[in-house]
Amino acid sequence: MTVRPLRFAALLMGATALSGPALAETVKLTVLGVGDAYNFAEEDGRGGFARLNAVARAERAANPNTLYVFDGDMLSPSLLSGFDKGQNTIDLTNIVPFDIAVPGNHEFDFGPENFLEKVKASKYPWAAVNITNADGSALEGVGGVMMKEIAGLKVALVPAAQDTSPEVASTGDLKFLPTVETAVAAARQAREDGADIVIGVVQTDMANDRELIASHAFDLIMSGDDHSYATAYDGVTAYVETSIDAEFLSPVDLLVEIGQDKDGKRTIHWVPAFRFIDTASVTPDPETQKLVDELQTKLDDSLNVEIGTTEVALDSRRNVVRAEESAMGDVIADAMRAATGADITITNGGGIRADRTYDPGTVLTRRDILTELPFGNVTVVTELPGSQVLAALENGVSQVEKGAGRFPQVSGISFAFDASAEPGKRVSEVMVGDQPLDMDKVYKVATNDYMLGGGDGYGALGGGKVIVNAGNGNLMANDVIDYVAGMGKITTEVSGRIRKLGGN
Repeated sequence: MTVRPLRFAALLMGATALSGPALAETVKLTVLGVGDAYNFAEEDGRGGFARLNAVARAERAANPNTLYVFDGDMLSPSLLSGFDKGQNTIDLTNIVPFDIAVPGNHEFDFGPENFLEKVKASKYPWAAVNITNADGSALEGVGGVMMKEIAGLKVALVPAAQDTSPEVASTGDLKFLPTVETAVAAARQAREDGADIVIGVVQTDMANDRELIASHAFDLIMSGDDHSYATAYDGVTAYVETSIDAEFLSPVDLLVEIGQDKDGKRTIHWVPAFRFIDTASVTPDPETQKLVDELQTKLDDSLNVEIGTTEVALDSRRNVVRAEESAMGDVIADAMRAATGADITITNGGGIRADRTYDPGTVLTRRDILTELPFGNVTVVTELPGSQVLAALENGVSQVEKGAGRFPQVSGISFAFDASAEPGKRVSEVMVGDQPLDMDKVYKVATNDYMLGGGDGYGALGGGKVIVNAGNGNLMANDVIDYVAGMGKITTEVSGRIRKLGGN
């Protein structure tokens, strides 16, 4: 059997221009992929499971030869998953089931037992060629390569998970084999086993995606993990990076011509046609929307749950969190450091938004924390030398006189600053714990994904070794909710972490 993409020119010339006998038939195979779908509801009229399910239903209705695949990450992190461990995403995707689902690293945020429970609750198959139990045996309910017969085509779905999952999630004693090596070997074996079309369904970063594409072991790769949208075709392998929260979808139509060469051997020629769907233009699926509305009510009820009591005054007023140490800022920074085990936390005061005070004795709810942290930022961790930590602090106080949101709220570190000094030369007396900041020592720094990406002028936080990135971290709000609930009573008071000098 000869399998290769059909060049555009050849397609336009028609079947008569191909050597050998006339082609027997042409099959249109549609593949719709999605991944990194965390939030059950739309945001700003785009994304969410109701719109996703509407698209999936429409694609299947338009073409019975449609494959609907999931390339990782749905059980976490989201506000609701913090309460139901991701069951909402299973209920929503069961309405329009996938043909195959690959576990992402976030499927293991609540441990492997929870993942396997969710597998049993799914009305669709989960699979990954590179995950086994510690003894090398297969996970119950988790398959490998899936071979499907579609309109005379043998289509192999090769599922592969992120091999860095043990570093960023709670995978227990599960064993993760190398993503690229294992997936490529499985794809080549599928071809030897007679697959006409080999489709990779993978959760891995773009660096690994490039290796998978370069292997030319796949006809099509649907990939998640990077939270971005992209399509590519190098003449051999087509590729889609499937966006986040179903905001943008790209069904791929493979126009497959099945025939024979002059020696009577089966031939497969194809060319991809990428389509782009901005789900802002999609009418939500009514059945799914009904469940989404019910979940929203459930979330609203959950947010009113009491999580702890503050025994001290807390202050998140705008003029405080952007100019001085704040007890609320201390609590948030402490929560991030406790959740990650970092040495230091630096988070921007401008991300703290409730603009209010809490008297001693106030009972805190989940809603209070979400009101303080409304942006959906994620806690991340990077490794940086002390010199860059100092530069980050200098940036943080560089516009304090303007009330800029970059002002830092911190944990694990203390410092003084003089707002009357020249920006870039304002910070002094920096201590990490009870030791002076070492310019050459590498520290683990917890921050938020916005700042790690250079937001609020925090370029100094870049360039380090990122231990927990935005795709692998928890929502800051969830970290704080868990921290407050664990403490029960908040006793954190302003303690001199940030001291003003120069009388300003």
